[in-house]
Amino acid sequence: MAELTNAAEEQRPNPDEKLVKVFDSEQESEAMVVKGLLDSEGIENDLASASLLQDAFPGMGGMIILVREEDAEKARELIAESEATGGSGYGGRR
Repeated sequence: MAELTNAAEEQRPNPDEKLVKVFDSEQESEAMVVKGLLDSEGIENDLASASLLQDAFPGMGGMIILVREEDAEKARELIAESEATGGSGYGGRR
């Protein structure tokens, strides 16, 4: 029997690669919308609780989205374009 994989797991970058923060928000719902945007554009990303990443990104709370270093610029552009065209008015930080 073929092993089934979770679609979300397929969109996650390899943790051994250098990952950079492209978005964070106090609101999980905002972070989920941004994650969906990146997923729909084929940009692998990882959504995590910022509280779990306090050692790497001190002073952050809420949710954080990480992408491969080489995808960071495109991801930030997509987020900015979505905000500019009336996306959901993300209150997160980039």
